[in-house]
Amino acid sequence: MTTLVVAFCTHNRAHRLPGLVAALRAQACSRAFDILAIDNHSTDDSAAVLRELAAAPGAPLRIVHEARVGIVPARNRAIAEALHYDAMQFIDDDELPQPGLLEAAQHAIFEEGADCAGGRVEVDFSQHPRPDWLSDELLGFLAALDYGDAPFWITHATTPVWTSNVAYAMRIFRDDPGLRFDPRFNRVGHDVGGGEDGAMFQTLLARGARIRYRPDMAVSHLVDADRLRRRYFLRLHYRAGVRHALYQMPAFPRTVGGVPPFLLQQWLSKTLKLIVRQMSGERGLLREAMNTAHALGCIVGYARRRPPARH
Repeated sequence: MTTLVVAFCTHNRAHRLPGLVAALRAQACSRAFDILAIDNHSTDDSAAVLRELAAAPGAPLRIVHEARVGIVPARNRAIAEALHYDAMQFIDDDELPQPGLLEAAQHAIFEEGADCAGGRVEVDFSQHPRPDWLSDELLGFLAALDYGDAPFWITHATTPVWTSNVAYAMRIFRDDPGLRFDPRFNRVGHDVGGGEDGAMFQTLLARGARIRYRPDMAVSHLVDADRLRRRYFLRLHYRAGVRHALYQMPAFPRTVGGVPPFLLQQWLSKTLKLIVRQMSGERGLLREAMNTAHALGCIVGYARRRPPARH
């Protein structure tokens, strides 16, 4: 009986799919595994490419079409389609698994008893050169993740794992039908960020779930060219600020124009720092601009909140 499935959600990345499926089928794993593709309403040749790949030899590939566009409906559809498995490994459609990924994932879930396990994500610049300005400290905003060479149990929010490389014990979703990716953090079309996987991580952490870091679970992230521009990092932080204020900030009793004064003060302070850094020619200008964009996003997000209903 097959107890393990590896799932990916895809939208208009037909050119990535043959390499991804081939790399998954090449995985050496002590457990037989299936592959689940969630075609998230692609309008390119993804459907035809997936049908051709499904007919090829190797681990069985099942295709499911999800008409609701967005990463959250796609991920939640993957959960629904995989509830009869014991474990599911998520990987993104712009990634390739490194050797040993599935073996490490199944070991973490079945042998170590993890409810969730995540591993390394390495950014691959082979297709698009790394810009000179892209420092190591910024790689995490391209999903890079590396907590070292030793496995450990994650008990703190400072070491999150992402759905770009994460495995779940499916019992946690069967036991709680309400445990799903939060639709408020959906990402559609050309939007950036999202945060649905971060919200899931925080939920599991708060519930005391057993979360394992496995360095031998590793994937290579093939970064698109549009993410290697400074404006991507600014948009990413602005949208993160909007979502944070909309969905995660508490309500504050005192506001000016619908916004807490401290948010305005933070944005003004960061803007002044940005101006000073730019005029002095100091390094770290982009990082300061990202902080300023996040502060602005918080203002915009909080201003969009609906006031509590009066009784």
